Amino acid sequence: MKKTLRCSLFLSLYAVSALCSAAPKLLAIGELSGTEDKSELTGTLENSIDDANVLGGIGSGLAYVGNNTFLALPDRGPNAAEWNPDVDHTTSYISRFHTISMALTDTANGALPMTLTPNLDSTTLLFTSAHLNYGEVVPGNNTHNKFYFSGRSDNFANGVSTNPINGRFDPEGIRVSHNGKVYISDEYGPYVYEFDRVTGKRTRVFNLSVAFDADNLSAKGGDEIAGNTSGRVANKGMEGLAITPDGSMLIGFEQSPLIQDGGDGGRANRIITIDIETGVTHQYVYDNYLADKAKTYNSSEILAINNHEFLVLERDGKGLGDGSNASVKRLYKIDLDGATDIGALNEGAGISGQANLLPYAVEKTLFLDIKKALENNSITADKIPAKLEGVAFGDDVVSGGASYHTLWIANDNDFLPNIAGGNKFFVFGFTDEDLQDLGVKDGLVAQRFDRRANLR
Repeated sequence: MKKTLRCSLFLSLYAVSALCSAAPKLLAIGELSGTEDKSELTGTLENSIDDANVLGGIGSGLAYVGNNTFLALPDRGPNAAEWNPDVDHTTSYISRFHTISMALTDTANGALPMTLTPNLDSTTLLFTSAHLNYGEVVPGNNTHNKFYFSGRSDNFANGVSTNPINGRFDPEGIRVSHNGKVYISDEYGPYVYEFDRVTGKRTRVFNLSVAFDADNLSAKGGDEIAGNTSGRVANKGMEGLAITPDGSMLIGFEQSPLIQDGGDGGRANRIITIDIETGVTHQYVYDNYLADKAKTYNSSEILAINNHEFLVLERDGKGLGDGSNASVKRLYKIDLDGATDIGALNEGAGISGQANLLPYAVEKTLFLDIKKALENNSITADKIPAKLEGVAFGDDVVSGGASYHTLWIANDNDFLPNIAGGNKFFVFGFTDEDLQDLGVKDGLVAQRFDRRANLR
């Protein structure tokens, strides 16, 4: 196929390229105000600081559901305040997602071309009808047929980390199918669950490869890391989740390589695809190494451009919230067409280990240097959020007479607005020509939703 890259500088053997002829432009920045969500929960969490309905951390995952509306996902809840090291300072914060409507309008004389005003429409709590394993604290609003997931790290029974009746849940990725089914990935299992869009009830559990399982569990992440020689790294599990525009496949992405593949700081990260109808999975390799930085970076999100091309968010933990200067916040494009399913190698037993996996890594090319784009708009490195995590495409817009596709990026402020900033959203615009210049072969394919997907 004819290449459309007009300007590239190849930086490494793995063809990581910096493209200079096109890049998405920053259109708007908006912030969701308020300190309370719409869960109607009352009382205070065990840390005696945060209310049960505290609003924060909503940028861990971001999913578009049509009509200028998104689902925003907080993770396991507040755990920055030190109150109980035996549970890594986690609380029984109930897992949830928020429905947010976005008003994006042209600005005549603003610093940016458009103005963004987010509005919180609703909050949906996540539960299952199956009895869950809890630790010392059981959610007080459980009923005989509703058992809520929470962020407490001691909500588990002995056994593998992917036990679906463990009550601990650390949501990190969220996507919505055309029919309104919600899919959420997490770091504890790692899990990929299906939820009802309206009620928040878990309706399906997807079985992943046993390669992701950790066998020895602990309420303390450090102890769990030390106690395992394979499986996902504690607190570095299924960070990213994508869904193909045709709604047939989910794509999960670990934050770091599995323990047997090098663990945190390693290069060979795994992507797992899940056929939604059959549950069949395939695995591929992504190289976290950046040649210009001479080091590896963790991955925070994956987003489908079309049915085979994807964006991957790589970032450091530096910036606003960390008291440092951001260095790496980038989106890379990958293509799974022709990639090797490493789970099918070795007569179906799969392979492991960084040296064995890296030869099968997919090629990646730079799509957007977020840090540079924000700096070019007078946002200094120390004011760029440390945890840019949620990424989604949104509605097309017209600004200044030009039409743009939109790319939305959200930050996880760890429920610390006074330290890590508010619940912010950054909106970038790009054109079909930009996509061609950036090496996207088959263009952006927009998701289509029926009325079940966009209920508030």
